[in-house]
Amino acid sequence: MTILDVERWAKRVFTGSWSTASGTPTEVVEPATGQVLGHVGAATPGDIDEACAKAAAAQREWENTPFEERAAIMRRAGRLFEEHAEEIRRWIIREAGSIPPKAELEAHSAANECFEAAALPSHPAGSLLPSADGRLSLSRRVAAGVVGVIAPFNFPLILSIRAVAPALALGNAVVLKPDTRTAVCGGVVLAAIFEAAGVPEGVFQMLPGGADAGAALVANKHTRVIAFTGSTAAGRKVAEAAATHLKRAHLELGGNNALIVLPDADVAAAASAGAWGSFLHQGQICMAAGRHLVHESIADEYVAALAEKARNLPVGDPNTAEVALGPIIDERQRDNIHRLVTESVAAGATLAAGGEYDGLFYRPTVLGHVRRDTPAFCDEIFGPVAPVLRYRTVEEAVEIARDTEYGLSLSVLGGDAMAAWEVAKQIPSGLVHVNDQTVGDHAHIPFGGVGASGNGGRVGGAEANLESFTETQWVTIQGKIQQYPF
Repeated sequence: MTILDVERWAKRVFTGSWSTASGTPTEVVEPATGQVLGHVGAATPGDIDEACAKAAAAQREWENTPFEERAAIMRRAGRLFEEHAEEIRRWIIREAGSIPPKAELEAHSAANECFEAAALPSHPAGSLLPSADGRLSLSRRVAAGVVGVIAPFNFPLILSIRAVAPALALGNAVVLKPDTRTAVCGGVVLAAIFEAAGVPEGVFQMLPGGADAGAALVANKHTRVIAFTGSTAAGRKVAEAAATHLKRAHLELGGNNALIVLPDADVAAAASAGAWGSFLHQGQICMAAGRHLVHESIADEYVAALAEKARNLPVGDPNTAEVALGPIIDERQRDNIHRLVTESVAAGATLAAGGEYDGLFYRPTVLGHVRRDTPAFCDEIFGPVAPVLRYRTVEEAVEIARDTEYGLSLSVLGGDAMAAWEVAKQIPSGLVHVNDQTVGDHAHIPFGGVGASGNGGRVGGAEANLESFTETQWVTIQGKIQQYPF
């Protein structure tokens, strides 16, 4: 049985049922081939406003649904993700240009997000507070209301479900706006699964759309929390708009993550970690290793090892061949990657491997002898490029790693793990990995960056999710009406 019957969702959005939106339907394009796989509906700001009003009306009853029932629905959703993993995986490969292991990770993680979320409704809902006047005083957590989720193209399923699932489990209604480039695996999949799992009509809605639809979701009077994943530039606009409307925005933004290789590191192992951190999913990951800082004593060996890996990684259509890298999501992104590479070479960096493309297939690229002002070192690339900068002292490496507005993920590789940890402690970062590369995420782990990478760990784990998707309410109760002097 298929969960993603194209005839059900073609040219439609999900508002509790599959319906036609006001915007012109958007093509679903396979980046590896240019083939049109279908069409999804496109929401206008008016469609978003209608969805939010419907969500607000449905949310009150959903919050009052017994916690066991909400938990059971989330468990059913998790099992459905498992049962339909192969079908979902195939869409992620074709629509997002993902290699099969990455697609498998997304499908597996989606199930785990639901299973983790299923435990949230039974968490303690508050605290009994001391009271000096004999009345019962307590705090309790209540659902925030309507949560707006805006998700990107690169890990479309994970970066949607990790906010959607806990928000629903805690009694909120959710309106999801996925990226139109990956609206099936980042949106349609969730709608189909949650509908089949028994989420009541209106409680979860999914409307792909452009920037105007996203702006309407942030501004709508019914949304009380916005969970946004995307670029730092867009995140700033979301934060400004949310602040204007006095609502919370949870932001997971860009990164230009440092991978520091200490002089006592195993070079072969470090190059393997560096290649994975920079080239996984064509480098289109906010946690990708974007700045390789390597001690000058081993830099030549490291660049040679990394370049050798890059030259031997197969690039192609992940749907038809066994490859390590698939296509870049679109021409605009590819052109920006190539611009950064060519400008970096013109500025003095050496091209140790790659720097070429065929269509949307960009070769994994290694740049040697980069400086701190080299474009590919300064900017988030979001492509399969590994710029390598040489440093002389550990103190210099720390200073360079700190010299960025971002603070998402950090990797320190060395022969002495505790010495590497001492280095890592000096660099602000939401995620820190000693003797591992920069990319990692789990359903039960708080996730988020600092600085221009976001406003901290807002999703993942019970504590972060409770804080993100509920409000704290103070309640007092006494047996008789309190008497006052007037």
